[in-house]
Amino acid sequence: MKDFLKSVLATITGIVVLGIIMAIISVISMVGLVASSAGSTKVAENSVFTLMLSGQLDERATDDPLSMIYGQVSDNLGLEDIVSAIKKAKDNEDIKGIYIEAGMFSSDSPASSHAIREALLDFKKSGKWIVAYGDTYTQNTYYICSVADKIYLNPQGMVDWHGLASNPYFVKDLLAKFGVKVQLCKVGKYKSAPEMLTADKMSDANREQVTAYITGIWNVMLKDVSASRNIPVDSLNAYADRFVALAEQNDLVKMKLVDKLIYTDEVKDEIKKLLKIDKDDEIAQLTLADMKNVKGNKEKGDKVAVYYAYGEIIDSETGDMLQQEHNIVANTVCKDLEALMNDDDVKAVVLRVNSPGGSAYASEQIWHSVSQLKAKKPVVVSMGGYAASGGYYISCAANYIYSEPTTITGSIGIFGMFPDFSGLLTEKLGVKFDEVKTNKHAAFGTMARPFNAEEMALLDQYIGRGYELFRKRVADGRKQPVANIEEIAQGRVWLGNDALGIKLVDAIGSLDDAIKKAAELAKLKEYHATNYPEPEDWWISLLEKANGKGSYIDNEMRQALGEYYEPLRLVKTINHQSAIQARLPYYLNIN
Repeated sequence: MKDFLKSVLATITGIVVLGIIMAIISVISMVGLVASSAGSTKVAENSVFTLMLSGQLDERATDDPLSMIYGQVSDNLGLEDIVSAIKKAKDNEDIKGIYIEAGMFSSDSPASSHAIREALLDFKKSGKWIVAYGDTYTQNTYYICSVADKIYLNPQGMVDWHGLASNPYFVKDLLAKFGVKVQLCKVGKYKSAPEMLTADKMSDANREQVTAYITGIWNVMLKDVSASRNIPVDSLNAYADRFVALAEQNDLVKMKLVDKLIYTDEVKDEIKKLLKIDKDDEIAQLTLADMKNVKGNKEKGDKVAVYYAYGEIIDSETGDMLQQEHNIVANTVCKDLEALMNDDDVKAVVLRVNSPGGSAYASEQIWHSVSQLKAKKPVVVSMGGYAASGGYYISCAANYIYSEPTTITGSIGIFGMFPDFSGLLTEKLGVKFDEVKTNKHAAFGTMARPFNAEEMALLDQYIGRGYELFRKRVADGRKQPVANIEEIAQGRVWLGNDALGIKLVDAIGSLDDAIKKAAELAKLKEYHATNYPEPEDWWISLLEKANGKGSYIDNEMRQALGEYYEPLRLVKTINHQSAIQARLPYYLNIN
């Protein structure tokens, strides 16, 4: 027995000691991580910025401390980081060019891809070169890479160029199998978000607007690629109709879609020629992570704050495992905007919006905060991939609004969806209900039955008042009569290019354009931009990972399910959504 106890105690002691050692090693690693991230990267002469277009692009990247510690490459790319890196590469004399390697890259929106492409075009104004290489170019990566001076393709590779299509999902019949129905109140014939749950095909109005915006996006892509590759638009359309992804590789060269067929190891020789170095010399490369720590131009003058508002608009952070994505949390954003309003060092604010909308109540609270901020200092909105429904709601009070050509915006409308689980409970599970009440509507919203006609009429009135308020907010912000706004509202989705003509936005332009405009409105001679909210401390990110926020399982599910992830996530979270919504269709399926 003594020997057994000794063995047990020795094992326990060993585990404790090992745990302490591992903790010390982790702390040392994290200290090294923080120290390395805080330092600056020295740029060698004759360097190349290597941009790996692989992974998921979001408005801002989320750092994963555990991945950094264990040397794993993050598959999360931030538009903010990419555009910043391209600007630094343009301004740094030691960086001679950009090498883009195309991989399995997924953008959060066509507008974000356009923003990267525009930043690369601006880089070329410096006289520096861009070279792109891919084993396979997806349509999205080819659109970005088409700006390059030289496009190289693997001799057995392909260029996917096929046009755009949208395949909306409808899960009404799936829910019905479980005895679940969705009761709907909405204002706006184009407000198609609920169709996914209440219909089995697209409405005529939705088909009209989807046709309009995917055609508009495709026309922008055609125009841009045509200008860069010197290929007529008619030819690019013909190539798409021929589905050139399956064409002979030599034909792709003849079509001028690519410049040369070479293997991966031969790309280095092409870059060395551009750098004018010997074949035996090493290429000095800088990754996107390196570029984060490269010093940019020295900050001068007054501060223009750039506040990032991206994701779904929600009332408050729920803290549950169902919300894995970044959200615009109303109570947090309102506090942040108040802080910017009271910060005397901040002379103007650019609100960077990339949101399909969400809670109508939360959108109204943020609108109020933007209005208060605008009363004290200029506010300019820069629209990213989406600024629609609630995303437009929080934008419309600004002094000036910029959008990208392919920003999806508008969708001025409101709806309420109310899941009815009574069929699941009574028919599928055999649960029985009875009722006793003191007043006529005391059982309003009971799970025992769906809403009756009178209750639905009350809900319709409530939704109608919300729509009228939304419409008035837009009319006041855009200085238009309510009747004019009604003509372009009704939940209709508009592309940025089209929104300009109907005065939903003031100009087509980038985030940089919005910053310049904010400085102009604040009458600043010298200025610099500072991004908000500031990134979380590494230890907070680490704790959130440990608690499951943005968990590994969720990331793996996204990769495994691909385009099916969003609709399945919707079914999972439907009962956790705010009932009254100002938002786009749940998943704008464009491929």
